[in-house]
Amino acid sequence: MPNLPKTLTAAMADTVEQVEAAIDVLLPKSEMAEARLYEAMRYSCLGGGKRLRPFLVMESARLFGVNPACALRTAAAVEFVHCYSLVHDDLPAMDDSDLRRGRPTVHKQFDEATAILAGDGLLTMAFEILSDPETHEDARVRCNLVAALSRAAGPRGMVGGQMLDLVAETTEFDIGAITRLQRMKTGDMIAFSACAGAILGRASPPQMHALQAYAHDLGLAFQIVDDLLDAEGSQEEVGKPVGRDDQAGKATFVSILGIDRARDQARRLADQAAQHLEIFDGRAEMLKAVASYVVERRS
Repeated sequence: MPNLPKTLTAAMADTVEQVEAAIDVLLPKSEMAEARLYEAMRYSCLGGGKRLRPFLVMESARLFGVNPACALRTAAAVEFVHCYSLVHDDLPAMDDSDLRRGRPTVHKQFDEATAILAGDGLLTMAFEILSDPETHEDARVRCNLVAALSRAAGPRGMVGGQMLDLVAETTEFDIGAITRLQRMKTGDMIAFSACAGAILGRASPPQMHALQAYAHDLGLAFQIVDDLLDAEGSQEEVGKPVGRDDQAGKATFVSILGIDRARDQARRLADQAAQHLEIFDGRAEMLKAVASYVVERRS
């Protein structure tokens, strides 16, 4: 992790601890015949990860005075969807990865069938959590959360982006197509995370728009840095195999822009993301700091 401001370091560490505890409660161990499924789900979610998306949920919720318990349930649901996507992305039919967060991927630790079911279980549990009155007393707010996460994670968002990523293995993409691919595959879930607090807090349209603009630029910067790490990082540093995009002949931000221009673009986007938060009059400093963190990270 890069040298973060002390307050951001502490805040992110606190979120990791809170989310781990929430997941442990929401996804308990099972003594039933299907215990192996729960073990695989817990393995994919616990003991690793920066919890960036849950942190965005918690910080955006803080802007609107949302009950922390409600925000934490939403943050856990987001992490369930994120972890499901990682489990399925790592499968042999997708990226065929053996390592994730520095340890064996779920299909290696268990088996392919269990990994598929673990991902399915995490995805569906996320919506069970969001639809529960414990997440918010207002059914309209819960419906808005469910609808927004469905869009971000579905065929118009993350799943569609993953399909485009597969297409990119055999089709030459220009910078516009790559931008759309990464917005769908990565950016839309980051955008939901940053806006979830605004949904929970019934934010005004200008406030929601500011967070959406912030998240759009942040998500794109995040993906450019991912491409840089794939090109320059080591497996030990990143925690997963690197160099795969180049081996597969995929066009990326780095292959089209070059390393220096890609890094400069990521910084510009991070600066732009922070500027969108001026509407909050200094109350969104943690979210601004996240923009800097995203472009400085090494994993």
